[in-house]
Amino acid sequence: MSETATYPLRLPKSVKAAVEKVAKEEGISINQFVATAVAEKLAVLRTADYFAERRDRADLEAFRRLLEREGGASPRAGDELP
Repeated sequence: MSETATYPLRLPKSVKAAVEKVAKEEGISINQFVATAVAEKLAVLRTADYFAERRDRADLEAFRRLLEREGGASPRAGDELP
């Protein structure tokens, strides 16, 4: 990280103990563990937002026309449209 900021973090004792144990097992610092965990959570939230945005822009009628066009192979058993 080229730029960092500090944030005083208070954790329940049980959570801190679990973080210490896992960080030690992984050979990383508690700080690195927490920073990585926060980054992973942000990635999950951003991914969910990305797919929600894509869903909202979808043209389902155009998609259905594409699926029903002539040519190509028939759907495999179980993949048919209702």
